[in-house]
Amino acid sequence: MSTEETSRFVRLRVELVLEVDDPDAVTKAALRRLADEDDVPADERAHAEDAVTEDTAEALAFLVDPFDLVKAVPGVELAQASWSSEAVDYDPDSPEWDLDEDDADDDEDEGAEIGA
Repeated sequence: MSTEETSRFVRLRVELVLEVDDPDAVTKAALRRLADEDDVPADERAHAEDAVTEDTAEALAFLVDPFDLVKAVPGVELAQASWSSEAVDYDPDSPEWDLDEDDADDDEDEGAEIGA
């Protein structure tokens, strides 16, 4: 397939597992960032404050901005982003957390398509 036939858009999937050592620090940082945002209506601000205060995962999602991950990459512009967070039980030895496993399946699928 030539360059002209391929899409200019690329879906980049990133999965992070973070260990939160200081939930209060995360919550305070989210509240500070929220306080610095002048264009948030009062009702939305109250809802956001409740969410980041009650749930560290929500506070972390409020602090992490996908734009920050790609803004310094030359030649790209963020077209759309979505992200979520949730508290999880993490066991690095569990096969469930083998992130390379999905990549191997994708590589095999791509190889099958190319060879077909």
